[in-house]
Amino acid sequence: MMSKYLSRKMLVYLLTFFFAVTIDWMIPRFMPGNPILILVSRFSGMPEATKVIYSYLTQAFGLDQPLWKQYINFWRAFLSGDLGISIYMYPKPVFEVLKEAIPYDLALLLPSILVSWIAGNLFGAVAARRKKLDSFVLPVLYILTATPYLWLGILLAWTFGVLLDIFPIAGAYSFSMRPSLSLAFIWDFLKHWILPFLSLFIVMLGGWAIGMRNMIIYELEANYARYLETLGAPQRLIRKYAFRNAVLPQVTGLALQLGVIVAGALTTEIVFSYPGIGYILMQGILNQDYFLIQGCFLFIIIGVLLANFFVDLIYVFIDPRVRYAFGGETA
Repeated sequence: MMSKYLSRKMLVYLLTFFFAVTIDWMIPRFMPGNPILILVSRFSGMPEATKVIYSYLTQAFGLDQPLWKQYINFWRAFLSGDLGISIYMYPKPVFEVLKEAIPYDLALLLPSILVSWIAGNLFGAVAARRKKLDSFVLPVLYILTATPYLWLGILLAWTFGVLLDIFPIAGAYSFSMRPSLSLAFIWDFLKHWILPFLSLFIVMLGGWAIGMRNMIIYELEANYARYLETLGAPQRLIRKYAFRNAVLPQVTGLALQLGVIVAGALTTEIVFSYPGIGYILMQGILNQDYFLIQGCFLFIIIGVLLANFFVDLIYVFIDPRVRYAFGGETA
């Protein structure tokens, strides 16, 4: 039964992937404007050269062909591992652009998501059990989770980067340094990293804490919790079961958050000029770079689908009800 379930899920994911990638291919091409014109605009003072270069690049990128043929060529290239050449960063391959940007996204988003998830769940669980703390903290958490990343990033940059001049406010490291494993570079990298991290961590913390707080309250009011209480079960045991059930939606949220990790810090990366995929995606949109936009969204699509797939697998292990549905153990 489990294998049939996984086969059905894989079919759904493959169909979803096909349609999502097709839409990903279509959206840039239906945007107004012409990316080749942006690329050759630097030769505006040489009209003859501009015409020749425009014609050459249009043919080189295959944009002179009918849309149906461009679509087929896209799938042929994609299945062979070719994401195309970036128009904005010509002649750099899109894969190389993304490969350079992904480590910055992982270094920024993985710690901010995981640390905020752990801290938010613990804090929300404690707040749900203590009414005085809850009445004081809840409005603060709502303010935090409603705070836009963009606004908080600007506020942190202005306070700690301009007024106090403690942290730098642009880039992933100083322009005078080259990436290496030296202590000087690592320290410089951390100084550039701290403000983007805080702008993401603070907002995410509020959301995770509110989610856990609400779920704990709901679980403690559930029938099984009241039944255990009438049986004389210790409060510690009841809270343990309530936490285990309340954390399930949080695990789903965590997996989905990790799935969109490459675009989760778009506004933050723009504020701090942090060279992650979110920042690269914005540059691709501004310059109408079809291939770069496709590549960035492709990583997002793959991330979301993988996250959902792993959620399905994880639930089999952490939720006894799912195991029971497939003939597994009930405890």
